[in-house]
Amino acid sequence: QVQLVESGGGSVQAGGALTLSCAVSGPTRSRNCVAWFRQAPGKGREGIAQIDKDDSTRYADSAKDRFLISQDTAKNIVSLQMNDLSPEEAATYYCAATPLRCYATAHDQPSAGDFRYWGQGTQVTVSS
Repeated sequence: QVQLVESGGGSVQAGGALTLSCAVSGPTRSRNCVAWFRQAPGKGREGIAQIDKDDSTRYADSAKDRFLISQDTAKNIVSLQMNDLSPEEAATYYCAATPLRCYATAHDQPSAGDFRYWGQGTQVTVSS
């Protein structure tokens, strides 16, 4: 069983930075690709970035130039560094995992339907 636990959410001023962490456990073969998503009230779950077991990464256009996804294999932690945050990006942020390799998904932006395992989310607020 794969388990994911997000941490690092909180409040940040507009234009500020925040780094989220996702502690991942379970069979590595079941979590070849790990991704970050966010969901604002009344909106769908939006893919942000994904990272493969070989450290290759893919980003949504909105995140490509401002966010960085990385992983510490020894600690089983996947991080999302977010820079220059705007109030519109306030949301609950989730990490998720799938046995698929990231390159097997159809798009650079991760799609929620491709991911089998989910964390409970961590809240991010952005003050204007």
